Amino acid sequence: MLEHLTTENRNNRTENLDQLSIEQFLTIMNEEDQKVALAVNEQIPAISNVVQIVIDSMQVGGRLIYVGAGTSGRIGLLDAVECPPTFGTNPSEVIGLIAGGDSAFIKAVEGAEDNEVLGKEDLTKQSLTKNDVVIGIAASGRTPYVIGALRYANEVGVNTVAIACNKNSEIGKEAKYKIEVDNGPEVLTGSTRLKAGTSQKLICNMISTASMVGIGKVYKNLMVDLQLTNLKLIDRAKRIIIEATGCDYDTASKYLIESKNETKVAIVMILTGMNYDNAINSLRNAKGFISKIV
Repeated sequence: MLEHLTTENRNNRTENLDQLSIEQFLTIMNEEDQKVALAVNEQIPAISNVVQIVIDSMQVGGRLIYVGAGTSGRIGLLDAVECPPTFGTNPSEVIGLIAGGDSAFIKAVEGAEDNEVLGKEDLTKQSLTKNDVVIGIAASGRTPYVIGALRYANEVGVNTVAIACNKNSEIGKEAKYKIEVDNGPEVLTGSTRLKAGTSQKLICNMISTASMVGIGKVYKNLMVDLQLTNLKLIDRAKRIIIEATGCDYDTASKYLIESKNETKVAIVMILTGMNYDNAINSLRNAKGFISKIV
């Protein structure tokens, strides 16, 4: 029941929340937030295992699929939609599913999270294969929509992961792998968009970023596969080329054009002296890793 969940317990530091000064409350809130990173730190071994699973999956054409409801669903969806511009992935490679559909990102769809069948149906539409990884996210760890999705994913035979903010969670029992972080009670009782949401965002950041590094989407600490969809990103790409190669701005601009706006290709061309076609072939043979070429 809810009363046994850490995420639903009252925080004794804020029991007189409505009587605190603004500065007093914000100080306590900030101190509580600082506990989140430490709680996530305890789960790094579990997160590391999940990252390796995602890397192995994506290297053979599998997808990363987040499933959640409410804030948890929004966090998964946010992580998914940021992957194409940041890492140049196809939108179909990292997917976020939220109970109630995409419109629920803006306005809650009442009752959708309580529908276990809906979780199964939404995943069925994705035509799962055994190479995919499904990550169910639920602060409480007991959301029926997520449970339904994980159960169906298990039937298909994909790798399943649970991210919960309570130990011994229901979704943790359903998934093959689990990440259960204990952030302690929220400063506003039961408001899991706070510490629970922050921890979920940190974990999703870790999973997606480390996985993209693991499949060759990063050179050193540079976003070499970013999509150049506006002037700001075109300028950023040029500066990434400069950082990676030591060339000047004009040279970076020249090679970005010659590489057909593919930052990674431009870097290989400059560092190796290859033409465009040879740089493309070298990257293909190196599975996208610049470090295996230069």
